[in-house]
Order: sequence, then C-alpha cells, then structure tokens
Amino acid sequence: MSADMLHLGAQIDALAAAGARAVHVDVMDARFVPNLTVGPDFTAACARAARPHGILIDVHLMVERPGALIPLFAPHADAISVHVEADPHPHRLLGQIREEGLMAGLAINPGTPVVALSELVPLLDYVNCMSVNPGFAGQSFIPETPGKVRRLRELVGADVVIEVDGGIGPGTIAEARDAGADWMVSASAVFGSDDPIDAFRDLAGRARGDA
Repeated sequence: MSADMLHLGAQIDALAAAGARAVHVDVMDARFVPNLTVGPDFTAACARAARPHGILIDVHLMVERPGALIPLFAPHADAISVHVEADPHPHRLLGQIREEGLMAGLAINPGTPVVALSELVPLLDYVNCMSVNPGFAGQSFIPETPGKVRRLRELVGADVVIEVDGGIGPGTIAEARDAGADWMVSASAVFGSDDPIDAFRDLAGRARGDA
C-alpha cells in the first residue's frame, strides 16, 4: 500500500536484488478497517513480478468475513493471514487457507490479548502481531509491542513464525527482532524514503544486527 503502484514491478525487481524475501500485500475493505486498498488483480501483478525472484507473497486480509475472499487471493499468495477479530470461526478459516496449500496465519490487533489464539496454535504457521492499529500506513510503533511478542512466543512455541507489522523503521526494528519476531513488515520507512533501496538495505542490516 505504500509502494509506487505505477512502478511496482521495477521496485520489486530492485528490492529483490537488495535481498528482499517477501512482499506484504495489505487488503482493506473500508469496513473492518477505515480504508480501502487493493484486490486480487493487484496481488496477481505483485506475484508476477515477485515469483521469478523467489519472493514470498504474504497477503494480509484486513476484511470482514474473509472466508469468501480466500479463494480469490489464494492463487497469487504463498501465505494468507486473517484477523482473529474479523470472523467468529477462525479455526475454519485456518483450515481453508491450509487446504489451498498456503501458510496459514492469524493477525491480532493491539487490543486483543494473546490468549485469543491459544486454542488455534496447532493450525498456525504464523502470527501477524499488529504493532499499530490497522488501517493506515505511517503510524507510530506501539511501545508495548515487544512485550506482546514475547508473550506470543511463549504461547506458540518455536515453530510458529511471528510477524510484526506496523511502525517498523530504523528506530524500532531491533526491538521487534530482540523480542522474538521472525518477519518484520516495513512500508512507509522504505517507500516513504528518498531512496527506498538504501532504506531497505539499512533496515535489513539492522534486522541482522549489523547496525
């Protein structure tokens, strides 16, 4: 949602050359969150640009009743996360994602306690821990997030990937890493910079502990 959509293919090519491993696609419906973003066609375009580089397509469905949308996005995705708050049957949704042959994830809002995932851990490939309130790019990292990531790690164990999404930049990426995050999603800190590729390289170095 923060990339230059008119030059998306070139940006993905350049980020792949710089070492990017995934493209995170934020899908918003203006109902579950107060914003409207992209659909399956855009995601397909991302996949066409990314897959020759071996880049994972991570689709984050910030929508009400996501079950109807999973089949539309599945052909273009490698991983799909849905919000535990968005549907009364997250167990069914995780099974649906896995039946598509994809990594199955649950996203969890800042105000939702980690215990909400406790009965679903056996079906989880990853957890998307929101470090901002979802809906808009450019928000500030919620300072309580590292503590929540640590509680998530205790709950899900070592085999479930923890993703931190929102407010990830030079001043916060090490906090997320040190708390136990495996994947860190950065949007405006990359694409809002004068040189997105240099910004990505800087963040990647910080994620590795080089800086």
